[in-house]
Amino acid sequence: MDWTKTIIIAEAGVNHNGDLAMAKTLIERAAEAGADFVKFQTFITEEVISKDAPKATYQQASTGTTESQFDMVKKLELSKADHYELQAHCKVKGIGFLSTPFDLPSIDLLHDMQLKAVKIPSGEINNVPYLRHIAGKFDTYFLSTGMSDIREISFAVELLQQSGVALSQLIILHCNTEYPTALSDVNLRAMQTIANQFKTKVGYSDHTIGWEVAVAAVALGACVVEKHFTLSKTLPGPDHQASLEPAELVLLVEKIRGIEVALGSSEKLISDSAKRNALVAKKSLVARVAIAKGTAFTAENLTVRRPGTGIPAMEWDNWIGKAAQRDYAAGERID
Repeated sequence: MDWTKTIIIAEAGVNHNGDLAMAKTLIERAAEAGADFVKFQTFITEEVISKDAPKATYQQASTGTTESQFDMVKKLELSKADHYELQAHCKVKGIGFLSTPFDLPSIDLLHDMQLKAVKIPSGEINNVPYLRHIAGKFDTYFLSTGMSDIREISFAVELLQQSGVALSQLIILHCNTEYPTALSDVNLRAMQTIANQFKTKVGYSDHTIGWEVAVAAVALGACVVEKHFTLSKTLPGPDHQASLEPAELVLLVEKIRGIEVALGSSEKLISDSAKRNALVAKKSLVARVAIAKGTAFTAENLTVRRPGTGIPAMEWDNWIGKAAQRDYAAGERID
């Protein structure tokens, strides 16, 4: 991966509604927006969800309560053939293909597809068989922490390391698992705590409304930003309402690329544009009154005035007490 820039992941997730054509359109819109990856979700419903599992509150709000979580998710499942077709479509469109596996067979499918990177979802961070199974199969691991505290993150990181994943392969994504996430629950500073404690790259998986928080995460050091997007927030399904539409995704990418430029380097320098203004705004040593040759410069006969094209005002102390080498008229810059 090109770590010289922020990796932007357009999270298509299950916003294809089980429709392969819609999934391909999501790929096309993500590529047009300039995202680095488009990410889907890989699962076998029977391996992930019990028949009597309730829906999350946000799922009930967006899809109703008449069907079970199992039935809702089963309609969103992509086949093995679908995955290969979507991966091929990503290649044609010039965008990376990613997915999040939710069960062991799905991990194996993504490994067989020769994906270099994979995302571990928030719900699997304490899943011992899952973490052991996924370790060693990919080059890069995005570990989401949406429902975890530091203790659980430590558990997952240690288990992944014990199973063969190096810290250099791990990017921990700060996240809050609620759709949408309220600003009061974002807690972006926790991302910096994660970076300091685990000495890994960090990123941010965003579920807030809009793009502002994701851009703020980049300013705070996120090297990866993930954001759900959809073709329309009005589509039926659990995640559409908390997602960006294509035009908003374009804006998100533009804002992130802009803030990358604005971040610059850690060195404090004077830019070329500021240098031009400095000549006008900074001050030079100037004769307050007429000064005859041989007269000592003093606080009474010197002053400082714009422009800054003469002897800099910061040289004041060095010139007090020196003798004038020529006559100066009042208001004339010292040279």
